Amino acid sequence: MSKFKTLVALISVAACSLVVFSAASQVDSIKLATDVSFQQWQAVLHAPEGRVDRQVKVVDIGNSHVAVGVLFRDPIAATDDPVRGIVHTRVSEVYYITSGSGVLVTGGTMLGRNDIPANSDIVTELVGESFSTSVARGDGQVRLVSEGDIIVIPAGVFHGWHEVEERVEMLSIRPDPERVLPAGYVNPYAE
Repeated sequence: MSKFKTLVALISVAACSLVVFSAASQVDSIKLATDVSFQQWQAVLHAPEGRVDRQVKVVDIGNSHVAVGVLFRDPIAATDDPVRGIVHTRVSEVYYITSGSGVLVTGGTMLGRNDIPANSDIVTELVGESFSTSVARGDGQVRLVSEGDIIVIPAGVFHGWHEVEERVEMLSIRPDPERVLPAGYVNPYAE
């Protein structure tokens, strides 16, 4: 039995070494981690300009980029109208709700498409190629989200707010495997 355990341990070490070697060979140029302090993302979130979506940093992580952004949504009254929102075709988002609550809609049958201009900062700096659209009220995945919730929104999935009871603030982690976002970007308010 002990020979079997030794063999399993050796195979495990070899497999882990191979994974580490493969990862290291892909990211030879990456030597340091990147920090985004509470003060930095709060400064960007509460910057005087009125944009509801703001990039904090975009980082080259070797075989991909990852961005850290902040967003907020002020109160929205629920209506019977279609829910307006957006789709990012190449960049996913992971929302972490830091305060507030509201009804978030993801997925559903899209009603038309309005491409966001390629030279817009939404495309060049925030989330890559995107389009605005809407879904019928009640269509898609509809749920109340609040402080502490995490929502993973894959690229290509509609997302929009049906109702916001109290201002929602959130961090957004944006995996960018196609490297469409500008690595090295740092929001001036984060410096």
